[in-house]
Amino acid sequence: MRKLLLIAITLLAIPIYAQDIAKEDVKVGLVLSGGGAKGLAHIGVLKAIEDAGVRVDYIAGTSMGAIVGGLYASGYNAQQLDSIFTAVNFDNIIQDNLPRRAKTPYERHDDERYAITLPFDNFKISLPSSLSKGQNTYNLLVKNLDHVSDLTDFRKLPIPFLCIATDVENGEQVVLENGYLPEALSASGALPSLFSPVLLNDKLLIDGGVTNNYPIEELRAKGMEVIIGVDVQDTLKSRDNLTSATEVLLQINNYRTAKAMETKRKETDVYIRPAIDKYSVVSFDEGSTIIDLGENKAKEQFPALQKLAMRQRPLSRKRIKTSPQDSIQIATVTISGNEKYTRAYVLGKLKLTPPVKLSYEAFYNGLNNLSATENFEKIGHRLQKVEDGRVLHLELQESKSTQSLRLALHYDDLYRTAGLVNFTKKRVLFKNDVASFDLILGDNIRYNFDYYIDKGFYWSVGLKSSYTSFEKGVNARLFDATDGVSLEGINRVNLGYQDVSNKIYLQTILAKQFSFNIGLQHKFLDIETETVLPTTDGETAVIFDKSHMGGAYSQLKYDSLDNKYFPNSGILFDADFDVYLFSSDYNNNFSEFGIANARFMYAASITDRITTTIETAGGFKVGGTDNRSLDFALGGYGAKRINNIIPFLGYDYLSILGDSYVKATIDIDYEVFPKNHINASANFANVGYDLFDSTKSWLPPPEYSGYSLGYGAETLLGPIIIKYTYSPEIKSSEWFINLGFEF
Repeated sequence: MRKLLLIAITLLAIPIYAQDIAKEDVKVGLVLSGGGAKGLAHIGVLKAIEDAGVRVDYIAGTSMGAIVGGLYASGYNAQQLDSIFTAVNFDNIIQDNLPRRAKTPYERHDDERYAITLPFDNFKISLPSSLSKGQNTYNLLVKNLDHVSDLTDFRKLPIPFLCIATDVENGEQVVLENGYLPEALSASGALPSLFSPVLLNDKLLIDGGVTNNYPIEELRAKGMEVIIGVDVQDTLKSRDNLTSATEVLLQINNYRTAKAMETKRKETDVYIRPAIDKYSVVSFDEGSTIIDLGENKAKEQFPALQKLAMRQRPLSRKRIKTSPQDSIQIATVTISGNEKYTRAYVLGKLKLTPPVKLSYEAFYNGLNNLSATENFEKIGHRLQKVEDGRVLHLELQESKSTQSLRLALHYDDLYRTAGLVNFTKKRVLFKNDVASFDLILGDNIRYNFDYYIDKGFYWSVGLKSSYTSFEKGVNARLFDATDGVSLEGINRVNLGYQDVSNKIYLQTILAKQFSFNIGLQHKFLDIETETVLPTTDGETAVIFDKSHMGGAYSQLKYDSLDNKYFPNSGILFDADFDVYLFSSDYNNNFSEFGIANARFMYAASITDRITTTIETAGGFKVGGTDNRSLDFALGGYGAKRINNIIPFLGYDYLSILGDSYVKATIDIDYEVFPKNHINASANFANVGYDLFDSTKSWLPPPEYSGYSLGYGAETLLGPIIIKYTYSPEIKSSEWFINLGFEF
């Protein structure tokens, strides 16, 4: 009886005891340190905190801790954060890589031929202020924080929040607890040399970890009674582990924070330090492992977390939905900071004509288009909710640098070794123009000059001038004997090829997808060879052509390939038509003619590592039967295209001639490990004269074929591609080597 009475008293006492505990309702603060990629461990810790039932009442974070903490404070749960960060391509984030489709043809051409770009203002070489402007980071934050875009007081978030940044001018910490949340998080995470400083409230801000990487005092000041702290920052290393300049600089930067943590650790009620010392601030490729290590370490203190939860009253907070809206209605656009670039130019790059309804994907593609111009240090944007949709507020910071020096190296089997030095100048005559000059030195001297006036929505204007030269041994049977000259008995001749091309053109975008060019062109061709047989006038040079020609041209192009050299997806359609109306007529055989050429390529991923690419191409000539200098010449691989010299595996350059051709290629690429590829290809073609004559079969069995097996690698200096090719018709093989960007 006594035992039953004791049990009854105990059972009655439990609710009273629990009620007393609940009345205590301890306020819990969460401090999240900075640590770059190691900060992903915060997500794992948050999973354990949620499982334990702890109610977080305030969050303070620095750098990556601010980014994770700010997203969590906005309403995401830990699992949602895991999904967000797992889907992020951190290489693109860190390097500010933009999708290739976001760039104009001119910008793609620039981006895919230079390995190094250096500021060159006042003709003085300097280094970039950072690896990245942080634009991709900012875009990611804006997208995922759209649900709190109208909130400017961080205390009114689902979980009150603050973060730390550093004033780069005086080295003092700045506590950010109001404003536009994506801007605050970008400033707190602006790691020096990696991301550009952020101008906010007239202060130039960088990573808060420089001054306060563990803001526990600021959290205590908010009335938090119990502090859970997650520490992912580097500790000081021994001399044996300081083997590079980067490690020494990081060690110096960590002096203050490491010393401060000796005290701050003691002030933390529940201190969690995940076992992630072997990872670095850029180990984003190990993100899933780092998240798991954070969760595992937090669960070691699970009893303490559960006990803490028992001292709190439960509070249900509304969580946000993970599925974003499909479209957005933009009522109007406000633009500030655009002193050099007009409103029409900015809206043209965004492809916006408000009021307009468009998908979120199209909206961010437009922002990428504007960023790809490299005319802006920052593209701040905010969507404000209004009755009839959203107001897009753009705050632009125009780039102060207008000159750059760019360098590249290349080798292929046609132009041989080449080094490129480029000088680019923006705002030469107009606010939105750019001039670029390439000087190419090596086995063959070349140059390229481009001047482009970008008019946004309207027709843009361009000038191009180029000089190309090479020498190549070719089969003498490809050429008809010129008057007074016999090539009989000569198997190969060393062909000298020189081309000067000048174009003036107009360019516009059709249906927001196709680039369309139309213009006038001049061309000078000098094609000749020196032989051992003298001509009738005693000269030893056989000149096949040495004429100036002029006419018009047009081009229609659509390009959604995600990578020029190793595409995983996308379509390329490129068609042009050239008309030559006059010539200086060196050989006295000129008549007006036109050349049509088209190319279609489709790339698709079969698996995560296997991609197939299918390409078809064809061309024909109309008129000018006696002039063969611009006929199609098939063969070779890896060199920049000039005139109608078409790559064809299995044959050397300039091996097959004709005034018309059709060609098909299939390629299978296997990415054996990141940025390293093994590929197999096959191509087939018909080439000849009057190939499309109505009296002939339009598509007879292919007369020429070639097969290849190759290796490719993506490097900072451009692609490295080596191919072994074989043609069964001539029972001969060729090796082709392509090193560096094509130019």
